[in-house]
Amino acid sequence: MDWANYLFGFKGRVNRAKFWLAGLIIVCWMMFFALLVVSAGLGGKDGFGFNVDDIFRAFDPDSYKSLTSAGLPALLVKASGTALFVWVYIAVSIKRLHDRDKSGWWMIPFFAIPGLMSQFSGRLPGESYLMMAAGLIVFVLYIWGFIELAFLRGTSYPNRYGPNPLGKTHERRGGDRGSGARSGRGWDQQSELDIVPHKAGPPAV
Repeated sequence: MDWANYLFGFKGRVNRAKFWLAGLIIVCWMMFFALLVVSAGLGGKDGFGFNVDDIFRAFDPDSYKSLTSAGLPALLVKASGTALFVWVYIAVSIKRLHDRDKSGWWMIPFFAIPGLMSQFSGRLPGESYLMMAAGLIVFVLYIWGFIELAFLRGTSYPNRYGPNPLGKTHERRGGDRGSGARSGRGWDQQSELDIVPHKAGPPAV
């Protein structure tokens, strides 16, 4: 397996098992980084850990008000580690969306919007029905995205992002309904390699 493209690339497809494997790898990396920071004495009195919300705190000016020089080393480690983990998560998630024959731009409603809403919801007017409706929509998007990425099966036929990562090829039913696939039938390697000899004959009259 091409681990570099699997963890850091944005092209191709991955199945559900590899999506869950990437999540396990990220959790192990988080534990390893946190252990190194605590062992080096940089954790501080509040301890040290990684959270997905850390990536959205970077867009919040209030996050920098309590920053001190003593906490700068731990902050740098957390920032670099969080950037690495989020990159891997987004890269694998985009390839998982490709397996579902969806564009990687779906990560905006599935990941970015819920994260930003969680970070800034406390400073928005919270009593209006509009905010309640917006919160419900964001929650539905988050659950929908998690189901798409973690549980739903990818297309069994080659789609616009590549062949089936499980190696199985089936005929697509119902034609090319906007998927961008070149053909409704899976790629047949033998038919691509066969060369039919041309027989010379008299010209047609």
